[in-house]
Amino acid sequence: MRRFFILLFALSLSACGFHLRGQAKLPFTSVYVQAMNERAPLVLELKRDLEANGIQISESPEQAQLVLEIVRELPERKILSLGATGRVLEYQLVYRVSLRAHDQKQVDWLPADELILRRDFTYDDTKVLSKQQEEILLYEHMRSDMVQQIIRRLTFAKPRAQE
Repeated sequence: MRRFFILLFALSLSACGFHLRGQAKLPFTSVYVQAMNERAPLVLELKRDLEANGIQISESPEQAQLVLEIVRELPERKILSLGATGRVLEYQLVYRVSLRAHDQKQVDWLPADELILRRDFTYDDTKVLSKQQEEILLYEHMRSDMVQQIIRRLTFAKPRAQE
């Protein structure tokens, strides 16, 4: 009986167009990820996801088919709205990552680009600890979203003709 319900659930998901995210088809087999901070959470998560997609992480740019440069990673917090007393009611979290991908001959596969994610959240200064935790969680989710966006861009990367 349980198998029946599992099968029914799986069929209903496939009928609505839902598919599990599977492996990305990346047009390279090895990559060197270059960043200011090699131990940054974004870099570590990106390397882990690339390895999960069958890409070898090289120890040096000379050993890699592609060099992915994380030029800048910048989390920001902006005030969105203030209350009548001047207290902050809403913040906007902005997460920017600048990147570039090229091969050993410096031929761009992905030209320099900046990816930006934004999330709004309400703030209550009577609940500072919980709002700080919410902000941390939002940044973690934004980082995971950013990694997925980078991998999606890499699936369409190809050598650009030099002009």
